[in-house]
Amino acid sequence: MAAQRPAQPIIGEAPVFLEMLEHVSRAAPLSKPVLVVGERGTGKELVASRLHYLSDRWESSVVKVNCAALTETILESELFGHEAGAFTGAVKTHVGHFERADGGTLILDELATISLRMQEKILRVIEYGEIQRVGGSGTLQVDVRIVGSTNADLRQLAADGRFRQDLLDRLAFDVITVPPLRERLEDILPLAYAFAINMTSELKRELFAGFTPRASSSLLQHDWPGNVRELKNTVERSVYREPDPVKLINRIAFDPFDSPFQPASSTAAAKPQARRKHPPLLPMRLKERLEETEKEFLRAALEKSRFNQTMAADLLNLSYHQFRGKLRKYGISTQPP
Repeated sequence: MAAQRPAQPIIGEAPVFLEMLEHVSRAAPLSKPVLVVGERGTGKELVASRLHYLSDRWESSVVKVNCAALTETILESELFGHEAGAFTGAVKTHVGHFERADGGTLILDELATISLRMQEKILRVIEYGEIQRVGGSGTLQVDVRIVGSTNADLRQLAADGRFRQDLLDRLAFDVITVPPLRERLEDILPLAYAFAINMTSELKRELFAGFTPRASSSLLQHDWPGNVRELKNTVERSVYREPDPVKLINRIAFDPFDSPFQPASSTAAAKPQARRKHPPLLPMRLKERLEETEKEFLRAALEKSRFNQTMAADLLNLSYHQFRGKLRKYGISTQPP
């Protein structure tokens, strides 16, 4: 039996992330199909692998297929295999992924890109545990657990007729949703440090000096539309661009295209159209207006950090004591409503 590569460690302590991991632990021992859904870059592949390694199938094969990277014909041959002579160039029998994953787990990534015809064939495997190689006449029995992953809205695709509802019903015995990084504020800095240490090792440097408070604050304030994948690229880029290995990272390189010499056409296309600025309504009580604005930002920081005051202070680029002082000044509650 071939040795299996252990699952990659998953870093996270945010309540929504720990709740998701608990969901994975409950679903892992089952042999039922499971869907892993979430935005791009959230780590769906790691979660799908975790379902396998926490299951009774962990000693058997786990096979991963990126469905979006293959044409329908090639995907069919890769999933189901083919007999010698099935088509031009098929000089010998090819064992497909379903056979290779027999007794284990088959992870279908980018599930929403599969054609309707292929969806029907996959449905038959789920219902009867049978496959037929391309060009073959007999059927083969397989015991495979299917885990699908996607960032698409499969229910909407099914409603539009672009995904089989009966297949969705079978695959969605349970659905695990991976939370986006913007909802995992507590995990941003631990993940950033882990990525930075790995990049430091890759650069053959002795140690990672750390981030300045300014850099940490900017990491926390970013929305991370690309989620963990974007964070990884950003941190690794920032570490490698700092030539002094003992210096704290102060500048976070969010945008690799950022340059004063960027072509004008690209710059113009990348920047959204400027909003028309409206002059403030005058007269006004400036002091009261500024105080209301400050209170609004303080409350927003508390809500985004889920009332973790240290993180809320970082979001506003304030020290903890400065933040606490402003809360006392305005009598703002530090407890969730």
